[in-house]
Amino acid sequence: MLGITYRKANPTDYVLHFSQGRLVQEGAGLSFFYFAPSATIVSVPVASANIPFVFNEPTVDFQTLTVQGQMTYRIREPKKAAAMLDFTVDAKGRYCSDAYQKLPERLVYALQTLVRGEIQGLPLREALVHGDVLAARVMERLNGSSETVQLGVEVLNLAILSLKPTPEMGKALEAEAREALNRNADEALYVRRNSAIELERRLKENELQTELLVQTKRRELQERELEAQIALETQRAALTDQKTDNERKEADSRAYALQAMMAPVQGMDWRMLMMLNPKGGDARNTIAMAFQELASNAGRIGELNMSPDLLRSLIGGAGQKG
Repeated sequence: MLGITYRKANPTDYVLHFSQGRLVQEGAGLSFFYFAPSATIVSVPVASANIPFVFNEPTVDFQTLTVQGQMTYRIREPKKAAAMLDFTVDAKGRYCSDAYQKLPERLVYALQTLVRGEIQGLPLREALVHGDVLAARVMERLNGSSETVQLGVEVLNLAILSLKPTPEMGKALEAEAREALNRNADEALYVRRNSAIELERRLKENELQTELLVQTKRRELQERELEAQIALETQRAALTDQKTDNERKEADSRAYALQAMMAPVQGMDWRMLMMLNPKGGDARNTIAMAFQELASNAGRIGELNMSPDLLRSLIGGAGQKG
């Protein structure tokens, strides 16, 4: 009535109420009456908003990289944003122009410029695996850029959702990575087989060393047994030599005793010896020896007389003996 209008803003809207070009009141979620013909209402949304983006940027090795992600921002200083962009609304709360829609575009342009600068300094391989580092660097630089400062905007989050090369390069990288994995698998198999061969070689060496040690111990044992046998044979030879020497000395002693015993009778006639023999002192033996001596000297004997008593005694002694 009479141009007086009631305005109730949302808590996420920062309202600037101008009357005749002079700021009357400001704040988030204001509710007030105002005179519409002379008032200007500026409503700046301060809630956070998401901006998806997709860029195709070249790397330092002249390969195209597709960067896809999402940026989250909010207007931290509404008065700066209202000074840079037109957020004026009419009595029904509709924006009078589409200038407010330029804010996401300007942020995306600033973001793309910074992303391009980062990617152009990286090779394709490195850029593909450093998405988090890239997002952190770009977000830090974006919050400090003159564009965001002038617009009073704060970037809350920057997420790099995907980094993709061209399909042809992707296939080439996949093939190369696949070949690298195959080579790694072959190398792992080669290393494993070499390890098995090395372990088997060590096992064989240990077995040979053990066998050699056993042979050495056996040889040492045989040598000790042989040394023991040699020592025993040496002792036996010494014992035999000693025994032979003792027997020789004993034989020499007996020979010396026999020679000493035979020395007195060595030059005597055997007949005398027979006479000296205790068994040879028998009268009959003596008579027999006398008759034998007579027979051997028969040519020299003229006549021999024997008494009957002598013959009887000889024959009788012989008969008794027989």
